[in-house]
Amino acid sequence: MEQKKLYTAVGRLERQTNRQGQSCPVIMLGGQSYMMDVQEMVVWTALNWRIVKWDDIALQCDKLAASFESAISRPWDACINRLLTRGLLVSGCGETEYDALYDLLGSLGIIPASGSVWVRALSFLKLVLSRRVTVNQALKLFRKDRRTDYESRVMRLAHQALLSTAEIIKCVEQDISTLPSEQTLMEKVYGDPDTTCYNIAYQMKNSRSSQAVTLAVANLYLRQQIIFERINV
Repeated sequence: MEQKKLYTAVGRLERQTNRQGQSCPVIMLGGQSYMMDVQEMVVWTALNWRIVKWDDIALQCDKLAASFESAISRPWDACINRLLTRGLLVSGCGETEYDALYDLLGSLGIIPASGSVWVRALSFLKLVLSRRVTVNQALKLFRKDRRTDYESRVMRLAHQALLSTAEIIKCVEQDISTLPSEQTLMEKVYGDPDTTCYNIAYQMKNSRSSQAVTLAVANLYLRQQIIFERINV
């Protein structure tokens, strides 16, 4: 049976100023900044907050690259493979779509997406005052995210510590809602003799809460509520 494969981007986009005073976009990941050329940035942006199959990546890139044709000089495959090698894109594979999704998300750290009330309010006013959208359309764009019970539990835990999807699954399994310290995390998640940071993703894959939590994480990501971070072990 042919393996299913899924891809997404990790890290967050920021702007940094170089020594010449020029502002340039970089991807922050694992405490490091990664620079990319325009074509690589198109690929990363096409996969940010999306979970796609290989064949869909080029289609998304073509849509974004319409205004950057002069900067498109090499095949998309070359850019995708380079970003995979650098760890700015990640992939998951498995016999089923869910297996591939869990393989993709199980070991990724979850960070709530930033966005203060004031920033959202100013953005709302800019949209309305610019008359690009109506008030009703703007209200729909800035409506508070409606979350399921599992999505709320994922967000509650993610606000307390940098946790992987697998670690959150184990917290849900044990009905853990608060993690006041790193020591508590180690005792609750890794307190038994069988669980380690190397095998927790494998151990949690077939647990009773695995599918519900994994789908909650995927849905939060697709709704731009979280970003993914690499957890180095």
